[in-house]
Order: sequence, then structure tokens, then C-alpha cells
Amino acid sequence: MRFPSRRQHMSETRPVQEAPSRPMAHPVVVGLLAAAVTLVELWPYTGVITPGLWGFVAVVVVMVVAGSGMLARAALRGAPRGVRQPAALVAQLVAATIACTLLLAGETTVFGILPTETTVRLIGARLSQSITEIVTGTAPVAASLPLATMVGLAFAVVAILIDQLLALRQVVLTVVLATVVGVMPMIISFGAVNFAWFLMHAVTVLLLFRHAARHDRRAPRESSYVAAASVGAAAIVAALVIAPGLPVMATLPGTGPALTVNADLRLGADLRRPQNVEVMTLVTTAAQPPYLRVASLSRFDGEVWRPDRGPRQPIDDGFGPDDWGNGIEVVEHEVSIRVTGVSSVRLPVPYAAERIDGARDGWEAMPVNRTVVSRTQDAVGEDYTVTTNTVVPTLEQIRASSATGGGLDAEQAEDLPPIIAETARAVTADAFSDYDRLIALQDWFRAEFSYSLEAPVEEGFDGTGADAVETFLQQRTGYCIHFAGAFALMAQTLDMPVRIIVGYLPGSATDEKRGDDTVYSVTSDQLHAWPEVFFEGIGWVPFEPTATLGVPTEFVAGESEGGSGEAPEAPTPTTGPTTSPTDEATDLEDPRADELGGGGGALRTLDPTPVMFTVLGFVIVVLLPALVRVLLRAVRLARARSGDAMAAWRELTATMADLGLPTPDAQTARMRAAELADDRGAPEDALSVLVHAVERASYATTASAASAASTTTGDLSRALRQVTHRLAASVDAHRRIAARLLPRSLFRRN
Repeated sequence: MRFPSRRQHMSETRPVQEAPSRPMAHPVVVGLLAAAVTLVELWPYTGVITPGLWGFVAVVVVMVVAGSGMLARAALRGAPRGVRQPAALVAQLVAATIACTLLLAGETTVFGILPTETTVRLIGARLSQSITEIVTGTAPVAASLPLATMVGLAFAVVAILIDQLLALRQVVLTVVLATVVGVMPMIISFGAVNFAWFLMHAVTVLLLFRHAARHDRRAPRESSYVAAASVGAAAIVAALVIAPGLPVMATLPGTGPALTVNADLRLGADLRRPQNVEVMTLVTTAAQPPYLRVASLSRFDGEVWRPDRGPRQPIDDGFGPDDWGNGIEVVEHEVSIRVTGVSSVRLPVPYAAERIDGARDGWEAMPVNRTVVSRTQDAVGEDYTVTTNTVVPTLEQIRASSATGGGLDAEQAEDLPPIIAETARAVTADAFSDYDRLIALQDWFRAEFSYSLEAPVEEGFDGTGADAVETFLQQRTGYCIHFAGAFALMAQTLDMPVRIIVGYLPGSATDEKRGDDTVYSVTSDQLHAWPEVFFEGIGWVPFEPTATLGVPTEFVAGESEGGSGEAPEAPTPTTGPTTSPTDEATDLEDPRADELGGGGGALRTLDPTPVMFTVLGFVIVVLLPALVRVLLRAVRLARARSGDAMAAWRELTATMADLGLPTPDAQTARMRAAELADDRGAPEDALSVLVHAVERASYATTASAASAASTTTGDLSRALRQVTHRLAASVDAHRRIAARLLPRSLFRRN
């Protein structure tokens, strides 16, 4: 067959009908599917926010957006898409605005529904407050009206975007947006992978592609079905195989996964992590490295200790007035810290920090507890120097000081299990000063209890709530949060002001030097919590009740000789967490060594498994379009081999689209064949076989005739391969690579 040139027109003008037209999706189907997808992506947020108003607001807003979109499209179903879609968007924006106004700021409206300037200012203030609550809060963050405002507005936007994308048949963009929204809570809170959500999300992806397959007017059914099945299967594989191995977060400054520290006492999972990596290094002018604090928690709600709140100021402005009075010895040191493998919005610092040099802009000091936080920065990669003051009272001074006036109120005391107060009174019965009472508690815990990471989990008291403390006092085994939580509650029953510090034990010396100073390494298994009690005129004094860990606090009489020999100004009288520990501190055997696979201070070989899983997951995501295209090509070639002319022609058209060649819909088979022969040098004999088969199948007068034509055509795969190979050879290498890795035929507008 000799094809005419493009200037010669054949008598027939009908284009090849590659697939029958399919009905548009019903507005109700689009709205309900969009609402279902949005609600699935809302689910992970229940793990990082406590139940409250926000859930009701988000669900109502999502349903209002879906309902308004359905009504608008149903009312204008006969109108052109250029009118129908903008009208639905306007209706959704108006409906979402009214719903959010009524739910979140109804008292500021006009006629009960219209927002005012006061509404805007109120919502803006609540959004600002919600950001502060998220940055300074603990996952799960306590539900509040500001948080409900943020979640409600955010999901109004998400619901509108998903609904509009789905209505426009942009399924790939819908899946990407939904995935980003769903994984955000796990990324922000650095929580565990939510397997149930991943499975539900995979099912949602399948439904979205199934919907696209049914209502795609251009793509053939088998193409859409294969794409849907392939992407959905890949999502399920990622959920079950890849996701469990992914590290929580990878960072550029470190060579391994960046661990996370949140301002809470849920440290059990972190301490039980199989990977033990270096999280920071430090050098100090003191004789020994200090404890490093990340956050302080002094608000107990009966279930969990929550981070302190208070005003902030730029770190250049310092940390406010001193906590101690005149007559108390203070020793100044410098500690240089380089954070390599811990991700946090809180900067590790020793107590009591006075000045910080070298940190990036954006860090703020909280004078109330001398910690450092940020709304915009991450601790990983920071390299800074802290000037710190260590308070060294004598034994006589601290015994003469009072630590009373900050205990529980009557209601809180009544809600505590009786064993807590009774045990505190019994243990401290022979003490005569507040300091001696606290030392008695500290010594009792260290002598009568044992350290265990697993016992709390096995016995079901893994937490710091009142009930968990009660069980801990009965079982007498647990890890640092149990010791710190029990000590804190018992001190509060003695009417003492107390708080719990989350941070790290002192690091271990390495062979590395920075100048003349030894570099100390702090590893992930040295994550720790300890209590502090406030003494009048002295400030916050740390205690170490955790059995076999750290150094217990102990002050000596004023006439005792000070100094350690290594640093004359280093205090010997105290060995608490915020002072220089004794030489034995870094030599103590860490009871977590066996459970974590090695000594507490030793650096361990980086486990390559998370990196391998991360690389594997990245490769699968990058190659997913190519894999889907390979499957489609295999299906069409198999059908072409059995004589299916339309499958062969669809594969030819898809190959042209992948290579960036034009594929006009109005072009007949002969016109396209002539163009390919003239411009691309495609073999005319192979094109003739394909065109003859397509014409017989396309222009058959009955379905039975078309079927008969397909069965008598014979194997078309050889001709198809000859043509497609020639087309690929006619373009440059860059276009061939792009056609393989990112095939355009998969993303053609539906």
C-alpha cells in the first residue's frame, strides 16, 4: 500500500475511533468520593491532636464543601464545563466561609452568617495562637479553639482542592495532594508509621483510578484499569514493605537517620529503638561534660506532664534575671555543641545558659526555664557555643533554703492514688529539711528499684500518669520517665515546686580533639529525663533518682575543700545533672547496653537497612510511571499478537505521545501513516499492515463484523514493533529517555 502525501487528501475524513465515549461522572459520585478521600486523610491527625472540637469542625466543613459542590454541579449539569466548574468553586468557597464563620467565630457575624472585620481579626489571632501551641506543645497536642480554627480552615482548603481536581479528572494530582496531607502528621510529629492509614490510603488510590477508568472519555478501559491496579498495588507494597523500614527523617548534616526529641515524656519507644547513633558532639572547659536539657515540663494534668509556656525573646537578649541570690558561688563554663543527628525545634543546652553564640537566626530563649526554642529552625546541623553558670551552694546553704509552696492543689491531691503521698511521707519521715527529704527520695529510688525498658510495657504502665506511677511504685522497675515522674509527684505531695527535664545524659569521651579539648559524643540511647526542685535563693536544683544511671545529687559542707585538680574552678560539692559529674559518671555500666546492642557511650556501626529501604522506596516512586507504562505496553502487544487492531493502534498512539510527537484526534489512520512515513521514516510495509487492520476494525458496519476482522487480521505485533522502534530512533536520546522514565501518555488530560 502506497500512502498519499499530506497534501493529498483521501475521500474519507473520519478519524479512527479508538474507544467509545463514556458518560460523565454524576455530581453526587464526585462529591461523595472527594469527601471520602478528604476524610481518610483527616484520620492521621487524630494521632497528634487529642479529641475535641477540631474533629467536629473538620468533618462538618468537609461535608459542607462536598454538598455545595454537588448542588452547584447538579443545577448546572447541562452547562459547559467552563461555566460549571467555576460556579462549583464559587459555591464551595462561599459555603466553606459561612460554615467556618458560624462554627469558629459566630459571635462576630452579621445576620448570623456574614463575616466581619472583627471575624477576620479574631480568626487571625487564633491562627497565630494555634501555631504557638503546635510548636511548643506535645503530641498529642491538647485540643483547643485556636487549633480547631487552624484545622477547620486547612481542611476547607484541602476539601475544595481535592473536589476540584477530581471533577477535572486530575487523578494523579489528587493522589499526590491526598498523600501529602495524610503523611504530614507523621512527618511533623515524627511519629510511628500508621499502617492502618497506609492500607486505607492504598484502597482510596485504587478507588480514584477506578473512578477515572470508568469516566475517562479518551483512555481505553484496559489502560486505565492496568494503571489503577499498578499504582494501587505499588501503594500497598509501599505500605507493607517499604514504609516500615523508612527512617523517621533523613538529614543532610548527618550520615544516618535523624532521631527526634519532642517535648514530652514518651521516651520508651525512642529508648527501645534498635539503631543507636550519635546525635551530637561537644567540648567543654569544665572537667566533665554536662547534662543537656531540651525542654522542661511543670504542668501535670493527671495523665501527662506538659511543656512549660512563657514569653520568649531573641537569644541575643539573654535568658533574663538569675534564679539564684547573692552569697551563692557560681562557676562559669563554656560548652560548644554540634548537633549531628537529632531533629527538634528545641536546642540542647546545659543549665544555666547565659549566652549562646554561633546559632542561626530564629532561635528564641524562654527565660522561665532557660531553654531555647524556634518556630522556624531545626536543631540538626547547628554548631554553637553556650556560656553557662553552675550554681554551687554549700550543704549548709541548701539545707537552710526552703523548697515549699509549689505542690498540688486540693483537687489534684485528691485525685492521686493514696500510695503516692503515703510512700513519700514514709520515705522522708526521718528528714528535717526539704533538701534532706529530697535526698531521701533519691536514695530510696536508687537503692530499692531496678532499671528496665521492657517491664513497663509488659506490665502495662508505660507512661507518667498517676495510675502508671502507682503501678511503678508497686512493681519497682522501669526507666527514666517512671523514676522522674514518680519523684516529681511525690515531691509535689510534700508541697514542693518541681518540674521534669527532658534531655541527654553527659556524653562519653572520644579520641578526637578540638584544639586542646576532648570531644565528647552523645548517643541516642542517652536520652533521659530527670526532676528539678526549686529552692529559694538558689534556683532549680536537679536530682537523679533513676537507678544505676547518671550521678546522684549530693552537696558537701562549706568547709570541704573544693576543686577537682583538672579545673580549679570546677565545683566538687555537687554531682547533680547540671554540674560536673564525678569521674565515675562516664564509667558506669549502662543497663540499656544489652537491650540496645552495645555500650551506652560507644559509637556503633550505622545500620544500613533504613538507608537501603529509603533508596528502594525512592527508586520505586521514580520508576513507577515507567513500570506502569511497561505493563500497558505488554498488554497491548499481547492483544496485537492475537490480532487486536485497536490495541495495536492505541500502543502506536501512546508511543508517539511519549516521544513528544503530535497525535491529532481528527487524523485518520492513513493520514497518520503518511505523516510518519514522510517525516519519521517509518517502514511503509509495516504501516500498511496496521492501517489495513485498523480500517477493517474501525469501519466495520456491525460489531460482529469488527470482531471477525480482528480474528482474521493475524499477528500485528511484529509490524507494531517495527514502526515504534523506527519512531524512537527518529528522536534524540533525551526524548527517548524521557519517554521511558516519564511517559506522557499516562498523564494525558482525561
